Amino acid sequence: MTKLSEKKCTPCEGGVLPFDISEIHRYQKKVNGWNITNNEKNIFFLEKKFTFKNFLESQKFVNDVGKISEQEGHHPDISFGWGYAKINITTHAIEGLSENDFILAAKIDEINV
Repeated sequence: MTKLSEKKCTPCEGGVLPFDISEIHRYQKKVNGWNITNNEKNIFFLEKKFTFKNFLESQKFVNDVGKISEQEGHHPDISFGWGYAKINITTHAIEGLSENDFILAAKIDEINV
């Protein structure tokens, strides 16, 4: 079986169903430490907070996430500051989670911090 981090995100223009909760939990086991959250519209997200020693390390990490996101054509919501970065991932076109979200999470986890 191919590791998620070895896969490539596929373009999503909508028209497919988001993962149901059982599929979300099945894929969640394949990524390290990502939480499942949902918003007021019941749209599910992957969320993870990373900690760093200082601002420059968190900024470098965010820049690395940006590079991976551009390569994959899949863009998370990112907030960061001194010593932290928080990543939220969802597939906006389908208002939920898809395999692409877990692929991106797995690739982010491989960034050297």
